[in-house]
Amino acid sequence: MEVLGIILAGVLINNFVFMQYLGICPFLGVSKNLDMATGMSGAVIFVMTLASAVTAVLEQYVLKPMELEYLRTIAYILVIASFVQLVEIFMKKTLPGLYQALGIYLPLITTNCAVLGAAMLNVTKSYGVALSTLNGFAGALGWSLAIIIFAGIRERWKLMDIPATLDGFPLALISTGLMSLAFLGFSGLFSNLVK
Repeated sequence: MEVLGIILAGVLINNFVFMQYLGICPFLGVSKNLDMATGMSGAVIFVMTLASAVTAVLEQYVLKPMELEYLRTIAYILVIASFVQLVEIFMKKTLPGLYQALGIYLPLITTNCAVLGAAMLNVTKSYGVALSTLNGFAGALGWSLAIIIFAGIRERWKLMDIPATLDGFPLALISTGLMSLAFLGFSGLFSNLVK
C-alpha cells in the first residue's frame, strides 16, 4: 500500500510542478514543443530516478555514518551533475537534433530544483534505497506528465488568436496556475493512501 501511495503522490497529488512548484524553469522553457518536452521528460526521468537511488545510498552508507550530513547538498548536486553529463553525452551522440533543440535547458537539469527536491524529500521522509528510487521515479513521471500536457496545450495556442498582452509568458503562467488548481483536485481522492 505504501508503494501505491508513493506513486500516486509523486505523479498526481504532490506533483513537483503543480503542487510543490519545483522545476518550473525547464517546465516553462521546454514546453513550447511536444517533441522537446518528451525528450526532456526522458532525461529528467533518467536523472531523477538514478540520482534518487545513488543519493539514498550515499546518505545511508556515507553521510550519516560519518556524520557528514552538512555536505548533503553539495554531494547531491555532484551526483545529479554526473548523471546529467551522461545524458548529455548520450543525446549528443544519438539524438543530435534533440540535443540542439534542448540547448541550455539540458545542462540546467543539474540545477533543476525538482531533482534535488526529490533527493531531499527522500531524506525528510526517511525512505530507504528502494523507496527513494521509487519516489524519484514517481516524481519524475509526475514532472513529465505535467510538461507533456502543458506542451500539448501550448501547441494548440498556435491555432488560436491570442491577445498581444497575454501572448507568451503571461498566458503560460495563467495556464500553469489553472492546471495547478486542477491537480489540487487529486489531493482529496487518495488521502487514505498518501501521507
